[in-house]
Amino acid sequence: MASERGIAGKIDWRHGFGLFVLAALALSAAAQNVVGPAKERTLSSHFPSKPSLPPAYSISTDPLGFSSPGPIYLGSRNTLASLDFLDEDRLLFTFRVPGLLHRDPSGSDAGGERRIRAVVLALPGGTVQAQDTWTVHDRVRYLWMLQGGRFLLRDRNSLFEGGASLAMKSLFDFPGSLLDVEFDPGQQLLVTNSHEPVAKQKNASASAEADEAASADGDLVVRILRRTTGQLLLVSRARSAVHLSINSEGYLEGLRGQGMNWMLNLDYFTGGSRMLGGVESTCMPDDNFITDNLILAIGCGPYGESWLTAMTTAGRRLWKAQTPSTAVWPQLTVGLNGQRLALATLDISHSIDSFAPIGAEDVKEQSVTVFDSATGDIALVSPLSPILDAGGNVAISPSGRRVALLNAGAIQIFELGAPPALPAASAHER
Repeated sequence: MASERGIAGKIDWRHGFGLFVLAALALSAAAQNVVGPAKERTLSSHFPSKPSLPPAYSISTDPLGFSSPGPIYLGSRNTLASLDFLDEDRLLFTFRVPGLLHRDPSGSDAGGERRIRAVVLALPGGTVQAQDTWTVHDRVRYLWMLQGGRFLLRDRNSLFEGGASLAMKSLFDFPGSLLDVEFDPGQQLLVTNSHEPVAKQKNASASAEADEAASADGDLVVRILRRTTGQLLLVSRARSAVHLSINSEGYLEGLRGQGMNWMLNLDYFTGGSRMLGGVESTCMPDDNFITDNLILAIGCGPYGESWLTAMTTAGRRLWKAQTPSTAVWPQLTVGLNGQRLALATLDISHSIDSFAPIGAEDVKEQSVTVFDSATGDIALVSPLSPILDAGGNVAISPSGRRVALLNAGAIQIFELGAPPALPAASAHER
């Protein structure tokens, strides 16, 4: 592994004019890696009133105790539910249980304490196989699905691992509040962001130096560690939470080029880097490894639309899709095998700009588009109801053949058939 200091210096990837020039010079070379024209499509701005395919079966959510959140939550980006496949024939559905806030003697709401109901549902009938109630202490994402019917549950500074029985075991404890968790596609590595202020020094002069360093580096800590062993591969301080897309070899950097051009760079854990290719965006693209050698970059168009670009780590563009400017706050869901992915958006009545900001009354619905990762073909389009602006209402089965949506008072399950095979990795990508 490269030294922690060497990798950590790259976490803040807007780190010098030299990289700006490097990215600009690499764009023409990267363009030569594009093989053939990428498939392009523009998504419809027509808000779907019903799914494009009928669901194979549905499970009513009322008997499970789920109730739609009120309009007061719209725009807060609170995680209010999580829908996931444990395997092809079982779902894990978790959701906030409404109730009175638990207050401590100081009069606060105990750091946002809330109860989460968890139920394991057998398909197709929806029989409850296991159930439990958890307590978590904030309002952001708390659950991530693992392969093999396992999942991670986050609360405060701790990660727990559970399975279909809902029995939990402690996995990791962090020195401060854990804010977010990401994985590589193989789920062998974890990226974590945690809130860990720098400790004050006893010596006055040393304390001043420490305060200055904390101000420069921030009080958020980014780590990369092995999920099964806890081995630490990287640790670095940052001024804000870092989205770090990783595969088994390294992590992605987005380097600004000329105009709307961005270069994707793969920094290897073992040292060194490789330019992968370029994408266009007016903002810094949100880059995501779908598989070890397939990347989806979500960028911004000049009129408020989103641009989705799928490319391989050899720089070959597979497809590109453009959302309408009235589709905002994209939420990405990826199947565990990477063969299908889903993009959920809020659908609003007008494009957003400085003269026309978004208000709750402008949100017409939430919808989802399910893509075949290899081709960009659309397998399903559907509304989502109730609106959950932080996501958690879309699930893709491990094989990619089934999709479950929280919609119209039910969990609707769709049979989509086998997705197309992903492109084989070239010798350059192995």
